[in-house]
Order: sequence, then C-alpha cells, then structure tokens
Amino acid sequence: MKLDKIDKELLNLLQNDSKRTTKEFANELKLSTTAIYERIKRLERSGIITGYVALIDRTKVDRSFTVLCHVKLIQHIKDFVIQFEREVLKLKEVVECFHTSGDYDYILKIHVSDMQAYRDFMITKLTAIRHIGSTQSSFIINEVKNSTAVFLE
Repeated sequence: MKLDKIDKELLNLLQNDSKRTTKEFANELKLSTTAIYERIKRLERSGIITGYVALIDRTKVDRSFTVLCHVKLIQHIKDFVIQFEREVLKLKEVVECFHTSGDYDYILKIHVSDMQAYRDFMITKLTAIRHIGSTQSSFIINEVKNSTAVFLE
C-alpha cells in the first residue's frame, strides 16, 4: 500500500498518542472526522497499524533493571535455532529477541526487578534452554532514548 503525506502525518500522530479522538486528528490535519476515521480503518485493514498498546513506566512496576543478553548456540543448525526461538517466546522477562549476525546468534532485551532477579532468570530459565553455548550480559546504566515510534517522512 502506498502511503501519501496525510497517511504518514496521521501515523506519526497516532504513534505519539493514539488515545486522541478522531476529531482532534481531523482538526490537526485539516480533514473531516469521517476522512480520518476511514484512513485509520484502511491503515488497520492493510496491516500497517498492527495494534494499540499502553506503554508502562517500568520503574513503577518493579521492572527497571534492563539487560541486553547476547546468546550463542553451540551450533547454528536449523533444529537448534527453531527450538531456541520456540523456548525464548515463552519467557515473559524477554521483551525483545533478535536473531543476529556476528559473534553471537541472538540478542535478548530483558526486564527484571534487579540483579538477583536476573541471576534467578539466567539460572532457572534461560540457561535451561538446550543448545546454548555461551551468553554475555550487558547491564543498562542509563536509558538515553527509548521509542516505539517508526518516524515517517
């Protein structure tokens, strides 16, 4: 689907605050409420908008300790990859998982309450997954930028 300038502006506004009313978006974009409503529905039907979420302040729910964990499998073969990915999907602490190139096969972004919780997670959950050869953990000192938005020009 080809996005025009209005679609891109609308998507940027929705990513900033999707709880605004259709009328507010219409006023800002100088279109009718119906036109904005139809654009949003078209963007949803086409799969460009995949869902809406509430973003949570992790410090207020005791999940402010963030770790980037690099994982290397003992061997990078199809069965090991499939099994690892299937198992990591079950881990609630893992909020993002990327299959990567380079020295490590995966990078996991993990949110837990503190170092002890991370240790427990590593011992009881992550390293219980078969075929992991090694891990390397980096602990986030300060979050400089965190955005879920995909900026469109």
